[in-house]
Amino acid sequence: MKNPLWTKLPLLALVVLLLGANACGTGGPGRVIVLASWTGAEEADFRTVLRAFTSATGIEFDYQGTRALDQVLASDVRHGTTPDVAVLPNPGALATYARGGKLEPLDTLLGPQPGYPQQWRDLEKAGTGRQYAVAVKADLKSAIWYDVTSLPGAKPRTWDDLVALSRDLTAAGRTPWCLGMGAPPISGWPGTDWIEDILLHSAGPDLYRQWVAGELPWTSPAVRRAWTDWGTLVAVPGAVRGGASAALLTDFGDAGRGLFTRPAGCLLEHLASFAMRGYLGMKRADGTAPRPERDFDFFPFPGPAVSEVSADLAAMFHDTPQARALMKYLASDEAQRIWPGLHRGSVFSIDRNVGGVYDDDVSRKVSSTLTSQRQAQQLLCFDASDLMPATMTAAFYRAVLEYLNDPARLDQLLADLETVRKSVPAGEWLNVPCGQSKEEK
Repeated sequence: MKNPLWTKLPLLALVVLLLGANACGTGGPGRVIVLASWTGAEEADFRTVLRAFTSATGIEFDYQGTRALDQVLASDVRHGTTPDVAVLPNPGALATYARGGKLEPLDTLLGPQPGYPQQWRDLEKAGTGRQYAVAVKADLKSAIWYDVTSLPGAKPRTWDDLVALSRDLTAAGRTPWCLGMGAPPISGWPGTDWIEDILLHSAGPDLYRQWVAGELPWTSPAVRRAWTDWGTLVAVPGAVRGGASAALLTDFGDAGRGLFTRPAGCLLEHLASFAMRGYLGMKRADGTAPRPERDFDFFPFPGPAVSEVSADLAAMFHDTPQARALMKYLASDEAQRIWPGLHRGSVFSIDRNVGGVYDDDVSRKVSSTLTSQRQAQQLLCFDASDLMPATMTAAFYRAVLEYLNDPARLDQLLADLETVRKSVPAGEWLNVPCGQSKEEK
């Protein structure tokens, strides 16, 4: 016998039920679902941006923050429950989803963006030929931080200058390098940043692109030299605070504390611009917080005017009015000012119109590099391991840890990496040139 309640259910109620079920996947009327990797303090900051969006548009948001974003999003894609908008932590993921037809292009939606350097508009395409992302925030990776008080005078301008400084400090009984490899579950990436920066500055952007695209063997002379050059700095006695074994066990966020002890435990640290936020939360010997300019500053990675960068990239999985409104808002000057303005530094936008929010010269230097309009002034290249296939990236992370533990194993490590490279299907590699445009060539 049929259920009498079901047979009498009004057609309108059925429609409402069906629409409601569908809304669980797409956010529904007046609401947008957002997924990102930010939790804790970063989540609180991003929620400030989203609340401003709601105030401006009336559209509510549902935010999910997870450190396991890659796994969560991959599961959502498999089950057809993707968020409306996801903030991807690297361009490799962006390109993968774009090539798989999972993302909506933004070229027409966003149109001209006069505040955005052409280099970044190229980089936001991640080699796909169309714009699929908005950079929510970005970081400069080609930076070497130092203790202003303990390291006065001119700073290295060439690789040889940097090697000489490191050797002189070690010879004088002073430890040059703060270094921490710990970053579970992806420990090792601070070392890959080193290798990438060295290769980019020594071999040039074209060879760097070939390496990122899987076209250059890991056993090639240029790649091998990048590893040995890194070893010249950090794989010698007295060069790293606590030694290599300590670096393997030190969290990357704690390594820089040595800059602010007295006497200084270490004098230099190679780390992205997000280092500033960590430094500002540390304590000097007198108990006060370090300040940019007075206590710490950075100099560009020595060599040609080229910098490695990274970005958190918002992408649209569902073409709904609410998702479109959020993407347009995230790209606006108004939205781009909010997060950097919360800290007056340490969080950076690629929008040139946002520069006025930075209170100190150190932050302004970072911003100036990130928003460089012409490649002749500063060529920008995405972090290599962020572009490589996941299998290759994971092997790269492991290899830098093993190299730091035993530099004599370098040739075997490179041979193993080359085996991984050859095993990755050609379709998984990305060919992403450094930022450039026809107008700037």
